[in-house]
Amino acid sequence: MKSRPVLVVDEKPESRKALFETLTRVNHAVALAENGEEALEKFKANSFDLVITDINIPKLNGLELLRRVKQISALTPVIVTTETPTVDNAVEAMREGAFDFILKPYSADLIEETVDRAFGSIPCSASTSSLITGGLSENGGRPLITQDPKMHGLLKMGQSVAVSKATVLIQGESGTGKELLARFIHQTSNRNKGPFVAINCASLPEGLLESELFGHEKGSFTGAYSRKIGKFELAHQGTILLDEISEMEPSLQAKLLRTLQEGEIDRVGGKNPVTVNVRVIATTNRDLKARIEEGNFRQDLYYRLNVIPFRIPTLKERRGDIPLLIDHFLKKFSRENGKNEKYLSDSAQSHLEGMDWPGNVRELENIIARGVLLAEGEVIELKDLFLDESIPASAETAYESRIRPGQTMTIREMERELIHQALAETDGNRTHAAKILGISVRTLRNKLTEYKNANWGAGQAA
Repeated sequence: MKSRPVLVVDEKPESRKALFETLTRVNHAVALAENGEEALEKFKANSFDLVITDINIPKLNGLELLRRVKQISALTPVIVTTETPTVDNAVEAMREGAFDFILKPYSADLIEETVDRAFGSIPCSASTSSLITGGLSENGGRPLITQDPKMHGLLKMGQSVAVSKATVLIQGESGTGKELLARFIHQTSNRNKGPFVAINCASLPEGLLESELFGHEKGSFTGAYSRKIGKFELAHQGTILLDEISEMEPSLQAKLLRTLQEGEIDRVGGKNPVTVNVRVIATTNRDLKARIEEGNFRQDLYYRLNVIPFRIPTLKERRGDIPLLIDHFLKKFSRENGKNEKYLSDSAQSHLEGMDWPGNVRELENIIARGVLLAEGEVIELKDLFLDESIPASAETAYESRIRPGQTMTIREMERELIHQALAETDGNRTHAAKILGISVRTLRNKLTEYKNANWGAGQAA
């Protein structure tokens, strides 16, 4: 095992000694500190790939040390230990970005396993780490993994602008990691103790989206039985992510523009504006300049959002990341499904590294998940991945078009079948299905509502 620099912080000499012996036995370079201030000085003066700290240390407790370490290097994983666990401490540690929270007494095997997992997520030194933690999400946080120079440039830029309140526009194809970059910017900013609130602007019709964003007062419309606090108010002192901003209707864009300019929102049916302090990050997989020319996006809103522009490269443009991502997803899905760690055969690995990946990282993730689940042995062969070009007849049947040669259909019936087929082939993802069909997400949503109201295709709608 490659030697990695580790900083161990514990007030008790016997605990420091035990961790020193455990970690040096597996070839890691271990530095010791007995209090938070000493640890922070050592961390500032040296490069460490991992910090292990007890929560109850003098001069600077473990949680505060965790915060300081993350402020200096958001990339460095921190493992927190304690003899006196409380739910509040555990929640606080994970909220602040701890890699894991371990109870004492612990076994050497547990420490080794946890450290291996931490190092498994950062293939090189934290100063040039291939893994950037995109912050904690509802499902525990997902890593943004890269060793690509362009991506490292974006991440460095993200850290530089994180301290400002300037709006950020992240553009890139679906599946490239736009939300992960947004979470990274939030997590490395001085707003990281505030909320991170995300909303998909394509997932709701205009009326509901306005209420979700800005809230509404009781009685402001039929069904408004009580006051609702919108996403902007929920994100106060934090960050709001407006995903798929290109799909927002122009009339609502005007209200968003006023919020960005004035720093206040108007609830639907409200009499007085409400002041909010929110960092806005918007993402899109569409060409906003083209949307402006089509008359579907306000030019003044574009310039207001595009203060700090990011464009994430496709996976095809960062092929060097493919082996790292494969390794990460193999470990992740093997662990999540209670299986021994699986590996790709040479032919499967070579095939994946040569693919063009129109679905980017998300497509790769789904393929590896499928391989881990379907491979019978520890080695995943190419056939286990069920790629589109190698789908066996039994599996192909499930994707056959429901439109048969010679079948008589009206245009409206054929339209419905094509929409349901596109949804089936994209696992119900409306954005991807709309792209395949060449229509907007809003048009797709309206068509599905129409079918539902007409009671067509019962049980088939996504």
